[in-house]
Amino acid sequence: MTIDVPQDILDALTDVDMPRLPPEAAPSEVSRLACVEVPVYRAGCVVVGSGAAGLRAAVEMKRRGDDVVIVSQSAWGGTSACSGSDKQTLHTANTADQGDNYKAMARAIRSGGAMDEDTAYVEAVGSSRMMASLQFLGLPLPQDPLGGTLRYQTDHDEVGRATSCGPRTSRLMVKVLAEEVIRLGVPFYNQTTAVKILTEGDGAGRHVVGMLAMRAGDRTEENPLGIALLVSDVIVLAAGGPGELYRDSVYPNGCFGSLGLALEAGVELVNLTESQFGIGTRREGFPWNLSGTYVQAIPHIYSVDAEGAEHHFLAEYYRSTQELASNVFRKGYQWPFHATRMLDFGSSLVDLAIYRETAAGRRVFMDFNRNPLPVPGDLPFGLERLDEDVRAYLGNAGASQAMPIDRLKHMNPLSIELYRRYKIDIAEEPLEFAVNNQHMNGGIMVDTWGRSNIGGCYAIGEAAGTHGVTRPGGAALNAGQVFGTRAAEHISASGRAKRAAAEDITAIAEAGIGSLLAALRAESPLTAKSLRTEIQARMSEKAGILCDQESVGGALIEARKLNAEIRKKGVAYSRGAEAVRGVQWRHMALASEAVLSALDFFIRNGGGSRGARAICDGQGESLPLARAGPLQDYRFRKERPAHREEQIVVRLDGDQIGLSTRANRTFDEKARSFFERDWPAWLTGRTYDLARDK
Repeated sequence: MTIDVPQDILDALTDVDMPRLPPEAAPSEVSRLACVEVPVYRAGCVVVGSGAAGLRAAVEMKRRGDDVVIVSQSAWGGTSACSGSDKQTLHTANTADQGDNYKAMARAIRSGGAMDEDTAYVEAVGSSRMMASLQFLGLPLPQDPLGGTLRYQTDHDEVGRATSCGPRTSRLMVKVLAEEVIRLGVPFYNQTTAVKILTEGDGAGRHVVGMLAMRAGDRTEENPLGIALLVSDVIVLAAGGPGELYRDSVYPNGCFGSLGLALEAGVELVNLTESQFGIGTRREGFPWNLSGTYVQAIPHIYSVDAEGAEHHFLAEYYRSTQELASNVFRKGYQWPFHATRMLDFGSSLVDLAIYRETAAGRRVFMDFNRNPLPVPGDLPFGLERLDEDVRAYLGNAGASQAMPIDRLKHMNPLSIELYRRYKIDIAEEPLEFAVNNQHMNGGIMVDTWGRSNIGGCYAIGEAAGTHGVTRPGGAALNAGQVFGTRAAEHISASGRAKRAAAEDITAIAEAGIGSLLAALRAESPLTAKSLRTEIQARMSEKAGILCDQESVGGALIEARKLNAEIRKKGVAYSRGAEAVRGVQWRHMALASEAVLSALDFFIRNGGGSRGARAICDGQGESLPLARAGPLQDYRFRKERPAHREEQIVVRLDGDQIGLSTRANRTFDEKARSFFERDWPAWLTGRTYDLARDK
């Protein structure tokens, strides 16, 4: 039986309108700095980014009486508002389903390794509060008749901690948080791109004093680039991940993140080797991850060559129709590519096959109006001929319909409506897709309060490198909410953001503007477009799901050459908007070199295959098999267990990338709190470890 959901309900969960921003506040003053008339904005704290994490931080700070402003390159234009973040993984032990506990959830979050154990526990124990507060703000998380949260299994999660409002879950999160930000009266500066973090001091005493931005609304004859100065002792970086790093990407267009911006300021990064790749529709059309019910409906997947001929290419990899169809289904909750799942005819063999078809110049489609074609010589597809776990899931879901489109309509009608909004009717036509970059698990190195190594600089959301090698699907949304709150609590306890900064940082600002202008040269042969083409091609072709030591080493040499050329020649521009993009692509070039440096370091030190990438090696211990025989070109190294216990730290030393490793921070699961003993630390503020910031 198919449950018909009224169209108005589908519309409300698919077309999520965002609130209108209030008028912007005027600058505190205008100063002539480095021969430019620069508007000056003063705040106790500047939050960079208007996604779910940044909005959460701003809400929590404002509630605590802090002076906070938000700056955003494009309000509601980031990954949490526009991407396929369709689930949030939370501790939901109060449900009518199986129980859970925070320590078990923390172990699941950090299970892939290279993640601080205390961070995983912070995310687990904070998740209940995040769920309750989002529900309080109006997020319509689904419940059963007894009030328990409905939940399901997702990737890297065996318990079933994921819950969902449909494909627009993260956008709905942004909506309710944005409405609260506006209700609280937090100043919001849109079309404002952070371009340089300003600091003073040396070594452990180095701290932020402000930030330079480029604002479309501040462009004048005296300030053609719209340079603005934000004076603040506290900055929260919440600008998301480096979505523009890869050509083959499911990020929305224009997502640059803040890794290059942070590196340039002396902020240390961690785990840049760790990303997520998986199947999805590319951003040239409508970028969306094809996880969950899209593949659990088991559509037919095929490719088309230049002559228009169809190829049932998955039949070249799997031994039976049952094995093929069951592994297409498993991409629903084993969505990210993982090297070990290429073995034993697992689900990531699907990713490898799609990757090879695309590399060969063929276009890949899924057709919801056809069941998978049979493997030659085998029985045809049938719901009764699927692996036991797949049959059980579809049976429990009531998805016994004959065709994929009807199974999809039954299990998740919103998934069809979503594509229709972008003029793609998957009920009528096949859907083109590919293996794309989706998430950066690494980022800025932070402690359990979101603090970076630079005083006053915090990082949350995808900007923070808290995720390690793998993470349960949807756990990143929870991490952004938890650390947005944690950073806000810490900033408020420090008292540094209670009022707008009043310091005179003229000399520091002038030096920053001078270096910014020196890097933008109208006559340069390097354009934002040329940088984009080179960087994205190199990252997609040399640092995707398949890597090897020679290719990564060669890519790193080319990335270093590009950054040397940028330092020598600058980046071209002819108008203000191009100048902004020029700065962002200079930062992206730096981020690209940082990622390749970390990946090269990892591979040269014996790093094996884990998480996002297979490290291909002719002497590797692991050999994927296909129906036709061994895939010798894709033999890969096993992961070294010791590498799970450490993280690769990346910093910028002058013009050179510096690399080191550090051990994961640990968490003693046997330690117990005791009320009378521990309450004084909370009352006196010792809980916040503020001594480090003095």
